[in-house]
Amino acid sequence: MVELRSSSSEMDLDRPNIEEYLTTDSIQESPKKLHLRDLLDISPTLTEAAGAIVDDSFTRCFKSNPPEPWNWNVYLFPLWCLGVIIRYGILFPLRVAILTAGWLVFFAAFIPVHFLLTAHNKWRRKIERKLVEMICSVFVASWTGVVKYHGPRPSMRPQQVFVANHTSMIDFIILEQMTAFAVIMQKHPGWVGFIQKTILEGVGCIWFNRTESKDREVVARKLREHIHGADNNPLLIFPEGTCVNNHYTVMFKKGAFELGCAVCPVAIKYNKIFVDAFWNSKKQSFTMHLFHLMTSWAVVCDVWYLEPQYIRPGETPIEFAERVRDMISIRAGLKKVPWDGYLKYFRPSPKLTERKQQIFAESVLQRLEEK
Repeated sequence: MVELRSSSSEMDLDRPNIEEYLTTDSIQESPKKLHLRDLLDISPTLTEAAGAIVDDSFTRCFKSNPPEPWNWNVYLFPLWCLGVIIRYGILFPLRVAILTAGWLVFFAAFIPVHFLLTAHNKWRRKIERKLVEMICSVFVASWTGVVKYHGPRPSMRPQQVFVANHTSMIDFIILEQMTAFAVIMQKHPGWVGFIQKTILEGVGCIWFNRTESKDREVVARKLREHIHGADNNPLLIFPEGTCVNNHYTVMFKKGAFELGCAVCPVAIKYNKIFVDAFWNSKKQSFTMHLFHLMTSWAVVCDVWYLEPQYIRPGETPIEFAERVRDMISIRAGLKKVPWDGYLKYFRPSPKLTERKQQIFAESVLQRLEEK
């Protein structure tokens, strides 16, 4: 009996206390009876909570959507089995051979150029740029990539930055095979990190760690220095800051839109007819993601290079970012949602939670006072 009482008191301590969110003057004696109609009067708050549970548009942005199964009867199942044999037994080994040969050729040319042409920096950077474009083309070939580019090819000139929606790290590869961009990218471990440090730094890429607040200041300074260089590669930024499943676009970070230069939108849309190109980095390593792509029939996508945009008089960087996001979303057929993609990695601020609790408490108190 003593144990039951102690556990009951512990549960009482864990329960939220409405008085913590109200001022002392506002607390009055509550009525003796609370009817169902009193609870229904706070239906806007309940509706918001229920809507968040039923239609969670934030979680949907980062959810993989596998295609519906089509091998559901005795006629289609043998065809599906034949397809599995072809994809895993024939196409995958062939694609691994293509990728391996591509890397051998790349390193055979990259290592001498990188270490022997240090005195001729201009020629070294030009050759390295072409080699990076070549290896990215090999990657796309290893997925049997079918990529259709729309619009003029990006040119090398100062005072411009390219921004694109972000579905997977292969976005960078697909864009890089057309033009050697310098990209702003999160640091990665493993073999991806090795490529970042040894190869991609040659095209001017900038790396950051989203958990380090000091990196933001360093990246902002490097961005401004890069866009003023006449010989620098075009700068590519994914302002969403995380991979989204190619059905939605989340909020764009304003950093790329307060540089005072031309912003060139790029819209990327993947066709899921053969494979879903979304990379869920919290559930899948990039190696497994590549394996998934290399065992599919093909990766099909469209890329649109849209008209350069400039900030308008009186327009804030946030408004400018939303206007560019509108252009990309409409062109790629994506749905806009008012979420910050970094919430995928961090919990909401306690202040936001407390504010919601206070609003709810005030609405309950208001109904009690009316009674």
